[in-house]
Amino acid sequence: MNWKDLRHRLEFFGLKLVGCLMGMMSVRQTVWFADCFGWLMTRVLPKKLTRYHVAYDNIQTAFPGQYSPAETEQLICKMWVHLFRMIAEMFQFPRKLCRENMREVLRFRNRSQVVQALCTGRPVFMLGGHYGNWESTILAFGLFDLPMGVIGRELDNPYIHQWVKEGRERTGHKLMLKQGGWDDMTALLSAGGNMGLLCDQDAGKRGVFVDFFGRPASTFKSIALMAIEYNALIVMGYGIRLEDDPQDGRWARFEIGCEDIIDVNEIEADNVIHEITQRYTTALERAIRRAPEQYFWVHRRWKTEPKQRKKALQDAA
Repeated sequence: MNWKDLRHRLEFFGLKLVGCLMGMMSVRQTVWFADCFGWLMTRVLPKKLTRYHVAYDNIQTAFPGQYSPAETEQLICKMWVHLFRMIAEMFQFPRKLCRENMREVLRFRNRSQVVQALCTGRPVFMLGGHYGNWESTILAFGLFDLPMGVIGRELDNPYIHQWVKEGRERTGHKLMLKQGGWDDMTALLSAGGNMGLLCDQDAGKRGVFVDFFGRPASTFKSIALMAIEYNALIVMGYGIRLEDDPQDGRWARFEIGCEDIIDVNEIEADNVIHEITQRYTTALERAIRRAPEQYFWVHRRWKTEPKQRKKALQDAA
C-alpha cells in the first residue's frame, strides 16, 4: 500500500464516519448544525478560502440592485446552510425516503407533462443545475422505476467514487463518466434510454454563449447536438427543499419541478443549437429565481468571457 492509496482510504473512512453521524441526526440537529456551518463559512473562515467574493459578485451580477451588501451576505450564508443540509440529506435518504412515503416527502410540479415525455418512446435528457438538492430528483426517478444514465465526472478518490456509483445504481440508474463514457451514452440513447446531467458548467472557449441572468455564459453544445442527433426531448427540471414548517416535525420536504420541455423538432431558428441551449438555460434561471439561496453561487458560471466582451473590457481599461 503506497501513501496515495492510504490517503484515499483515510479520506473514505472520514467520509463514512461523517456520513454515519449525519445519517443519525434529527431534523432539529441537522438544522442547528447547518446554521452553525453557514455562520462559520461567512463570518469565521477567510473569505478567500470560502470564495466569498466570487459568490458576492455572482449574486450582485444576477440580481443588480435587488440585494444590499448585508442582504447579499445573508443570502450567501443561506447558501452554505443549504449545502450542509443537502449533504446531510444525501446520507439520510436511504432511511428517510422510500416509495411508501413519497407523497409525504415529495411534491411534483407539472408531473403529467414529464410523464407524457417519458412515455413517448423517445430518449429524454433530464437536465438540472447546481441548484437545490439534485440528488433528491435522481433518487425520486429511481424510486418511480424510471432509470436513466446519470452523467458525472470520475472522482479522484476511487473508494469514494465507487461508493457514489453504488448509491446511484442502487435505484436502477447507471453512472456514466463525462470523460470516457461516450460509448455508453450513445448506446443508451440509441436504445431510447434517458440521461440525467447538470447543464450549468462553464464550457470554456469552445462553448456556445447564451444569456444567463443577463450575462453571457459559455455552455456546452453537446446537449443540443446529441438531442438533435437522437431525436430526444429535453426536460429542464429542479428539486428544491421546501420551507420547514415549525408546526410539523417531519423530515425535509421537496418540490420536484419541470420548468420546460423542449422538443428539438419544433425549434425554428437560424441557429438551432444556440436556441435550444438558450431555452433550457433560461428555464434554469427561472427555476433558480424560485429559491436563489439554493443555488451554488461560488460556482464560476461566468468564468469564460466571450471574445467581444473581453476585448471591450481590455479597451476600456
